[in-house]
Amino acid sequence: MALSASRQRWLERAALLAILLAALVLRLGGVGFGLPALNDPDEALFVTTALEMLEKQSLNPGWFGHPGTTTLYSLALVIAGVAGIGIATGRYADADALAAAVYADPGILFLPVRLMIVACGLLCVWLTWRLGRRLGGARVGLVAAAVLAVNPVHIEYSQIIRTDVQASVFILLGALAALTAAERGRRRDYVFAGLCAGLACATKWPAAAVGVTALCAWAGRRAEGDRDWLGPFWLMVSAALTLVVVSPYLLLDHATVVQNLSGEARPLHPGATGEGFFGNLGWYVAGPLLSSLGIAGLSLAALGTIWGAGNRRRWTIVILPFVLLFLAMICAQSLRWERWIVPLLPFVAIAVARALCGLADFLPAHRMRGAAVPLALVLLLLPMIGTARSEATERRHDTRQIASAWLRAHAPPGSSILIEHAAFDLLADPFALRFPMGSAGCVKVPDLLAGRVSNSKVDRTRGGGAIVDVGHVAMARIESCRADYAVVTNHLRYRADPLGYRAEVARYDHLLARGRLRAVVKPSAGERSGPQVEIIELAPVSQ
Repeated sequence: MALSASRQRWLERAALLAILLAALVLRLGGVGFGLPALNDPDEALFVTTALEMLEKQSLNPGWFGHPGTTTLYSLALVIAGVAGIGIATGRYADADALAAAVYADPGILFLPVRLMIVACGLLCVWLTWRLGRRLGGARVGLVAAAVLAVNPVHIEYSQIIRTDVQASVFILLGALAALTAAERGRRRDYVFAGLCAGLACATKWPAAAVGVTALCAWAGRRAEGDRDWLGPFWLMVSAALTLVVVSPYLLLDHATVVQNLSGEARPLHPGATGEGFFGNLGWYVAGPLLSSLGIAGLSLAALGTIWGAGNRRRWTIVILPFVLLFLAMICAQSLRWERWIVPLLPFVAIAVARALCGLADFLPAHRMRGAAVPLALVLLLLPMIGTARSEATERRHDTRQIASAWLRAHAPPGSSILIEHAAFDLLADPFALRFPMGSAGCVKVPDLLAGRVSNSKVDRTRGGGAIVDVGHVAMARIESCRADYAVVTNHLRYRADPLGYRAEVARYDHLLARGRLRAVVKPSAGERSGPQVEIIELAPVSQ
C-alpha cells in the first residue's frame, strides 16, 4: 500500500532530524579534545589573528594564506560575543582581564569557536541532503546526509578551527545555485552562484573552483538550445565583486598576500610531502577516503560517480566536472593533507547514495526495495561509526598530553622544559617552560605570553619556516633552547627525510647530543593519536 504524500514528507523530515541529531552528537563528542593545550597549531594561528583584529579594531587580518577571511571574521564575531557576555555578567572586569584568563586557559575562547565549526559541519550535512534530494529525490538525499553525518574525516575537521568545513558550506551552496541555474537559467541564479563562489574563494583559495558548476550548467543549457550568452559574465562579475567586498585587503594589502602565498606554496613539509599527481591520488584514495568510507563505501562511491539513481544528466554535466577538477587540483600539489579532501566528502556521500539507491532499484518488488536501502545503509554506516568513535577516543588521549602527565610524574619541580607544542596544560605546573621562536631562539613562555602571542610576531621570528620548532631555530641561538628536559614532537619527522631536511636535523643533533632518552610516547590505533613524542633529558652545556 502506497504512502500518502503527506506521510512520506513526515517520514522524510523525521529521518532527516534523526540524521542531524546523530551528526550533532558525533561532532560534539570530544570537541574539547586537548584543551587547554592546543594540539593543532593552525587553531592558534586563526584565533590569535582574530584576536589581533579585535585588539587593533581593524578589518585587516594581516594574513591571507588560505585566505581565510570569512573564517577569521566569523571567529572575531564569536570571540567578541564571548568577551561581551563575560564582561556583561561580571566574570571579567575588562578586555585585559579576559585576555589574561584566555592565556591561562585557551579553552575559554577555543571551545566556543570550535562549536561554530561544529555548526558549519552540521550545516554541511543538511546542505548535502538538499543537494542529494535535488539530484536524486528523497532517498538519495537522506542516504547522502547519513553517510556524511558519520564520516570520520568530516567529523574530525568539524571539531578543528580551520577553513575547510566552512569552505564546504559555500561550495555546497554554490552547487545548489548551479542546479537552479541549470533548471531556470535566470540572471539571479548566476549572480547567486557567483556570490557563493566568491565567498568560497574568500574562505579557501581552491574552493573558487565551485564556479565551474555554474559554468557547466550554462553550457548544458546552451547545448539544449538556450540562447543566453551572459550567464558566465554575471557569474564572474558577481564572484569578483563578492571576493573584493568580503576581503578588500586582498587588494589593499597585496604585498602581504604575495608573501603569504609564497609561504603556502612550499614544496616540502615534514610528513606531508607529496609524491606527484598519481602518487597523491593513490594516497587520497587509499588513505582518507578508504579509512573513512571502508571498502564497501569506497566501491559504491566509485560506482556512483559514473552510474546511479537520480538525474544522471544534472550529476554528469553540473556536479561531476567540479568534483574531478577539485580532485585534480589537490593531487597536483607538492604537498598532501588529509584535510584537503574535506570539501569533496559531501559529493562522495552523494555518489555513494546514487549507487546504493540505483542498485536497490534492481530488486523486483517495491517493498523489497524499501527495506533494502535502510538495511544496506545500516551495514555500511556501522563500521564508519565505529571508526569515528575510535578516532574520537584517540583525539581525547593525545601523545602530547600523555607526555605532560609523564613530566608531572617524573620531572623535579623547578625543572626547565623545552616544548615544541602549545602545552598550555603545563602552565600551572612548577616548571620553567621554553618555546622555540625561530630567529629569536627559545624564549621563556611567561615572557612570551606577557607580550601576547601574535601571528605577526610568529611570522617575523620563524623566518618563513613552515613550523615553529627546534628545526627552525637559528643555529646561532640554538643554545638558548638548552633545558633540563626537551619534549620534541617533530624530530622524527625530519629524521625520516635527512636529505630534504639536512639543516633541521643538524639543529636537533646539536641540541640533543649526549642527551638521555627518558620516554617515548607513540600513537596507537583506537587508543591515542598525535605525533611520536620523545622526552629527552638534555646534557648540560659544560659536558
